[in-house]
Amino acid sequence: MPSPFPGMDPYLEAYLWVDVYNALASKIWQQLAPKIQPAYTVRLEVYLVQDTAPESEIGILYPDVEVLRQKSASSSVRSSSVHSSIEAGNLLVTPAPLTLPLISPVEVRIVSLEIRDTASNTLVTSLEILSPVNKREPGITPYRQKRQRLYNANVHLLELDLLRRGTRAFEHSRLPVVSYLVTLTRAQAQEVEVWPIALQDPLPIVPVPLRSPDPNVPLDLASALHEIYDEAFYNLSIDYQEDPPKPALTDSDLAWMEALLAPWRAEKKA
Repeated sequence: MPSPFPGMDPYLEAYLWVDVYNALASKIWQQLAPKIQPAYTVRLEVYLVQDTAPESEIGILYPDVEVLRQKSASSSVRSSSVHSSIEAGNLLVTPAPLTLPLISPVEVRIVSLEIRDTASNTLVTSLEILSPVNKREPGITPYRQKRQRLYNANVHLLELDLLRRGTRAFEHSRLPVVSYLVTLTRAQAQEVEVWPIALQDPLPIVPVPLRSPDPNVPLDLASALHEIYDEAFYNLSIDYQEDPPKPALTDSDLAWMEALLAPWRAEKKA
């Protein structure tokens, strides 16, 4: 069963995201590799980072991580009586009403696609699918530094931001407020090509630049997303009766989504 959404499915942004992220990278690799050979190859570059501040992803990407534990009134009373029995003098210690566990860093697998010149193995184009760890501190600062290093090295950079939460890696005062964003920074260019994508929009076909005079290669993002949705049977893991993951949709987006899902929900209830 295909996704009911014409473009990015917001229900994929929760705990399924890790699977979507890796499947989409592989699907893009499959789509680009035969189009650019034999002059170029596309390789998956994989590295691990530590998400040292996973608190904002609790209940979304990391649904099983405990955030906090509130003491009950009875336990507070017991704690108070224990302290009062061991403290010397008349000054009693106030027991802490809340305990917060130390949340260990979460290991995150980051994948980027690199297009290289087969003659010299030189990096020509980098394609990044933004991860939640790239869109907030402490990860967003080193990612922005990586963007600058690629630009200084005359490497094209195509960025796919298919997450509504977090901070955009590319910011500009004229950038519209949209759910998703694709940006292309060509080597030595003085401007950034931007594809703002609303929740209602299908994903675009975007150019993947190579070395001049070789022409751009088209990347069909809509086809890639629809294929991995069908191949992974994501419909079996998603309950469209529930609200999509945070952040909350705007009133207009919510009304549009409710109308879109109404036939699907009615069919499920029948």
